Amino acid sequence: MEASTKQAASLLYNKVYMRVYSAFATATFGDWFDTLAIQVLVGYRWQVSPLMLALIPVSIALPSILLGSVAGVAADRLNKLKLMRSCDLLTAFLTVLVLFAPNMLWLLPLLALRSAISTLNVPAQQSLTRSIVREDQLLQAASLNGIVNQGSKIAGPLLGGVALTLLTPQWCILLNALLRVGSYLLLLSVKSIRTEEESETVAAQEERVPLRTMWKEGWSFMLRSRLLLHTLLFGFAGALAIQIVDFQFTSLFRVLSPANESLLGWMVAASGVGAVLIIILLNRLNPGTGYGWRLGMGYVLIGGPIAGLGLLQPGASALWVLLFGFILGIGNGMFFVTFNYCLQKETPPHMTGRVFGIQSTVLGAVMIAAPLLGGLFVELAGPGRIFVNFGMVQVLLGLVGIMFGRVLWPVVKTERTDVAQPQPSEEAEAGLEQHG
Repeated sequence: MEASTKQAASLLYNKVYMRVYSAFATATFGDWFDTLAIQVLVGYRWQVSPLMLALIPVSIALPSILLGSVAGVAADRLNKLKLMRSCDLLTAFLTVLVLFAPNMLWLLPLLALRSAISTLNVPAQQSLTRSIVREDQLLQAASLNGIVNQGSKIAGPLLGGVALTLLTPQWCILLNALLRVGSYLLLLSVKSIRTEEESETVAAQEERVPLRTMWKEGWSFMLRSRLLLHTLLFGFAGALAIQIVDFQFTSLFRVLSPANESLLGWMVAASGVGAVLIIILLNRLNPGTGYGWRLGMGYVLIGGPIAGLGLLQPGASALWVLLFGFILGIGNGMFFVTFNYCLQKETPPHMTGRVFGIQSTVLGAVMIAAPLLGGLFVELAGPGRIFVNFGMVQVLLGLVGIMFGRVLWPVVKTERTDVAQPQPSEEAEAGLEQHG
């Protein structure tokens, strides 16, 4: 009986989820290998300016703004598994083209096209997870996704740093393309998904609903839910501060350690270690202890190390870099898991794709102005001062979340009762009965 109960409670026994999860892990690992390689290529090899560095996140974010909410509608309406397979193949093809980019004029459009494909993939993956995972396992799913995301920060940069000492950044980019093909093959092994039968009635109804109407329904649902709206706005405010400095780490590390290309990779790896440890801890705690405290503390633990890195002087010990990276990872892991768990938990299954599409659009909008401002600020005042100032802004935002958490994130049961419509509740109950 005890073994049976444990098996029912653990997502590791859900074969469909584990295959989808393995595909996600494979793709995410490749993305981190790729990200580090591109930053080293343009920052150290091409020696581009801080403002040109800022154009990379802008080119990646623009498709999210233009396509994010539409991609969410597509994820709710189309076959999620087929959509994810198509995205993996197209991403692999575009990554191969990135290999041959001779300069920024070629690199930026290719990154934008690749990002457009990811804009479709993210809500599809989140919506599929919501469909194949029981309500009581959502925290496990968010934690496992977080472990992959943050664990890739450990293995990706460490192996990437080793690879970059022996090979060129182009080889690391090629590895990402190969891993995307591997992700596609894993998804190809998933023959059927039980929960597609559960949502057959809903899908038949929604096929008769115009896309424009579904798009409006998604925004209407988000705006009427105080809890989801506050979560999204809090994420938007924090992302605005973070993205000012996020793609300027290369500028900072060129000052701190101009001859050591791998130091950035070591810091990212230390961040991944901190994130994985806090995610494992959070998975063991009661998820009902409140969103405000965890989201706010996440921001405090992100902002403090960013300010600390800005205070370091050239030639500072790498131990300080690793320590600040480790603490930053704890904050990042705490925020990441809580934010995604909140969005999944407080959204009916048939709306998940649209809600994550809206999230992609809103947070993507930050990536247009913030990195450009960051590049301009760094060119005018230097990376150190900018890191200190915006690190402290992040800390203040976190303190606001902690102090006003009960106001911004009221009791979940009350919020769900006020917001949820009868039809989603009945569908969710029906899905749980079939799973149970």
